Amino acid sequence: MTKVWRVVIIDSHPTSMLGTKLILEEREELKVIGTNSTWDEGLMFVMEQQPELVLLDYQMPEGTAEVLLEKMKQLSPKSHIIILTDTDGIKLLHSVMSLGGSGILSKQASAAQLMLMIDGLRAGLATLPMDWLKKGIWQVQLAGADGGLYHLTETEIFIMERIVQGITYDKIATEISVSRRSIDNYLRKIYVKLGVSTRAQAIEKFALTARQKSPVFN
Repeated sequence: MTKVWRVVIIDSHPTSMLGTKLILEEREELKVIGTNSTWDEGLMFVMEQQPELVLLDYQMPEGTAEVLLEKMKQLSPKSHIIILTDTDGIKLLHSVMSLGGSGILSKQASAAQLMLMIDGLRAGLATLPMDWLKKGIWQVQLAGADGGLYHLTETEIFIMERIVQGITYDKIATEISVSRRSIDNYLRKIYVKLGVSTRAQAIEKFALTARQKSPVFN
């Protein structure tokens, strides 16, 4: 008998969550056990339920998914987490996979593509878009293997650029439409990626890299 996978959807858009829920529940082997619209609700629910699959919106009001993904994998290590994004997924691939994510899928993907990715995970396989191969995904992965890349996301790069310019955290939060608390979450992740522990060290390292114009970000 096919094992039923319990699914949790975390998305700040109720309409999107409902549409995804209806698509998933057309399959008998998938059961949506919860939909959450905030990080705190989603993290608590996943920790309690330990679902087989989580569909996580990359861009939430609290920030981008990396911070939540890392915490979620610590609290529910056996859960597969698929990131749903409006941005170019190939740029997020290394960061998401290194934090324990199981896949990245465009929000414009078809229902069939979503199901194909889930079926792959059930069979122990990862699914990648063909055009990512054409864009040179192997170069992205190999470059990250030697430790030469910091793997800052586009949002993290923007935040550091603004900090270097002397912009306040509150203003940066307003510019990218997130809470002040989310900026702190971003900074903790940035410090880890840069290998620093203070704001001054982060500014120095980021500014030095920018001046050298080395390909240290992907």
